Amino acid sequence: MMKNLYLFAAMVLTATMVSAQHVGTEYRLKKIIPVEGRQGIAIDSSCYYVSDTKALYKYDKEGHLISKNDTPFRHPEVANHFGDIDVWNGEIYCGIEKFEYGRGYNIAVSIYDANTLEWKRDLPWSPESGQVEVSGIAVDRDRNMVWMSDWVDSRYAYCYDLATGRYHTKMQCAPTPYWCQGIFIADGKILFSADDGEAEYNLPDNLYIADISNVPYTGLVDGEEVVKETPFSVRLDAEGRPVMRRGPVAAGAMRGEVRLLRTMHDFKRAGEIEGLSIDPVNDDLVVLNNRGTRIVLGMSQGPLADEGYTGEVHELYVYERVK
Repeated sequence: MMKNLYLFAAMVLTATMVSAQHVGTEYRLKKIIPVEGRQGIAIDSSCYYVSDTKALYKYDKEGHLISKNDTPFRHPEVANHFGDIDVWNGEIYCGIEKFEYGRGYNIAVSIYDANTLEWKRDLPWSPESGQVEVSGIAVDRDRNMVWMSDWVDSRYAYCYDLATGRYHTKMQCAPTPYWCQGIFIADGKILFSADDGEAEYNLPDNLYIADISNVPYTGLVDGEEVVKETPFSVRLDAEGRPVMRRGPVAAGAMRGEVRLLRTMHDFKRAGEIEGLSIDPVNDDLVVLNNRGTRIVLGMSQGPLADEGYTGEVHELYVYERVK
């Protein structure tokens, strides 16, 4: 009987430990872990998962590499780029695309097995939502939703229903952090990492937060909208008038009040901030940062040789929650 009580108590304690993931208001740097990937970070009860542009890595929480998948794409000619990632119920959620100098193509949501790092399935994506790039993906565990950020046009974040797989709504980020790289969801709030500092002048990047406790369904409707030549310009006809198209369009959007959560002044060097996540065991905030190369439109142009770098450095900054 006593043995069963001890077992039950241990199960309750374990469940409590792995259901944390609460957002703090103040964090203190605890340690820095070098990794191989440069894009995203996801955390479960025992491991760190790191995405590189074209690979997935699995580490223990001391930074020892457990396994990797460096050929993760089923059709690399169609999609060749991972962004920030998330892990939930033994599966890694990845936003993938073909990315070339500030523009994303062929967006998809791909799900990989957290144990083997192998592809399992894809979720449908709706280009009619207006999304033109996917820089990060996050699961809303409380509402069974998945969200995606857009690096090219960070005005909106996009939400899908995991139960149905269909597009749910988009959120206008107000005010808008630009060049959003990663997202994470906890406590009914969405966190953004934004590459909005200036690495050239060693000015730091930032983290932002917005409330998403109420996410109404808007979906798609039949309507009319202008055809875009690029994300920021419209296609014109021979008379110089905007070309319009008829078909499914986003029916509306919710508004998210975005505020600054933290300025990342304690990075070793301002560079290109990427993904972020919260540890489900202890609420540690973990942020991936790259330093040491010059970045043009999201792509590395080689090391900052005059500062002594011979290549890009990728590091996980692990912060303990102070309050």
